[in-house]
Amino acid sequence: MRKLLAALAISLLLPSAAAAGGFATVGLDAPPDGSRSWPVELTILQHGRTPLDGIDPKVIVEHGSVRRVFAAEPAGKPGVYRAEVVFPAPGTWHYVVDDGFTARHTFPPVRVGDRKDDSTPVEAASTGGGPDIPLAIAVAIAAGVAAGLAGRAMRRARSDPTST
Repeated sequence: MRKLLAALAISLLLPSAAAAGGFATVGLDAPPDGSRSWPVELTILQHGRTPLDGIDPKVIVEHGSVRRVFAAEPAGKPGVYRAEVVFPAPGTWHYVVDDGFTARHTFPPVRVGDRKDDSTPVEAASTGGGPDIPLAIAVAIAAGVAAGLAGRAMRRARSDPTST
């Protein structure tokens, strides 16, 4: 019985450790202000702190059924990568950054190739792609409660001479 409870406690703790361990943040240059060419520099940090090297990030742009993928190459600084994005046609393009580590980060769409649009460019900010932090916290709390209950049951089993 003790081994079963110990195995249950360990199995509940593992998902919380896995959920807490691997995410990256992506910072990048502001999107183009009408130009169809965008030399973009990406800064990719594990947990928002540690520069990530040895990954293969990509910038993916989409407009209707047109999709282009641009590989980013190391820029010579830890965690910094550079890609040359060329939008094939004017219009509103959606783009994401595949960080090459754990996720795709979505950013607001950008309008390119139409200099008549005099709107102020929006600073790039990710709208997702990172881990679900509230879920990871909930899993960690549930695992802690389960481990506490398992420990309590094991103490009761030890103190009850009729249990086997």
